[in-house]
Amino acid sequence: MVTLTALALVALLVLPPAGIATALRLEAAGTPSALARTRGQDAAWLGHAWVDGRKGPADLAGLPQLIQGGIRDLFVHAGPLNDDGSLPADRYPQAGALLAAVHRELPGVRVQAWLGDLVAPEEVGLHLDDPAVRRRITDSAAQVLDAGFDGVHFDLEPVHSGDAGYLALLDQVHALTAARGVPFSVATPQIDPLPGLHAVAGTLTGHPKWWSQAYFGQVARRVDQVAVMSYDTAMPLPSLYTGYVAQQTALALEVTPASVDLLMGLPAYDADQVGHRGSAETVAAAVRGVRLALGRHAAGRQAFGVAVYADFTATAADWATYRRDWCGLD
Repeated sequence: MVTLTALALVALLVLPPAGIATALRLEAAGTPSALARTRGQDAAWLGHAWVDGRKGPADLAGLPQLIQGGIRDLFVHAGPLNDDGSLPADRYPQAGALLAAVHRELPGVRVQAWLGDLVAPEEVGLHLDDPAVRRRITDSAAQVLDAGFDGVHFDLEPVHSGDAGYLALLDQVHALTAARGVPFSVATPQIDPLPGLHAVAGTLTGHPKWWSQAYFGQVARRVDQVAVMSYDTAMPLPSLYTGYVAQQTALALEVTPASVDLLMGLPAYDADQVGHRGSAETVAAAVRGVRLALGRHAAGRQAFGVAVYADFTATAADWATYRRDWCGLD
């Protein structure tokens, strides 16, 4: 997933740092509502090892214990797509074993094929403005459904705010998944913390990290499930990250239809890198922000959850925090 962020640079140019910190700490204040807990519609991103043979019978046997809590969807990496939108079938040779194990041991849990690739023009990759590329991507979605996956999950990056080709692709693929009676979900960038911030970031850095809230809403209306990648924010402290996640959750809630599952990403990795400070962006801080916003703005909403990123970096402590703080389990 794309991790480069211009948040710190742009924010310093737009608002005084003290004002930003004060605003985010206000978002992080208060006590989460008791109603802001899992609805049993959470998700987790699982790596490619689950379908290429690196994970064996022992791993499959341990999967139910690993994801216990409120997980309903597993986004299992079955790509990447080729830059022309096609998908070689030999990229997921052991998918059948995973699907059989999950369907047997975890009834009700859906295994969605996670398909991704870099996107032009910012990167060398998919040209979503090309109808032929969109057609091949749609064919790839049909291909993984024919292989037995329970749904399709896209993580195409970086899609710029306002990209019409992406919207056309979502319409095509959603028509396919709706006809098959399976879910279609997408991972999305964050929403402008300030109106027009994506345009400022694009001008200054060439990477417009955020989407406008209006464009996010256009995307959400074209899918069954939207998962916000609410991490890699450059926040230096847990309290500021909590406030940022609370703000992102509120912005997403405002424009996501009640019938669409809104998932907020949880950063289950602690590496320090550009745009991500592991000591600040924690599962605990993210869950607190999610619960604060949900309780304030949509405590009764059922089409809501969190998504754990990712099984190949999450520690036992990360999973325990998810179960305790979000699911209310010991």
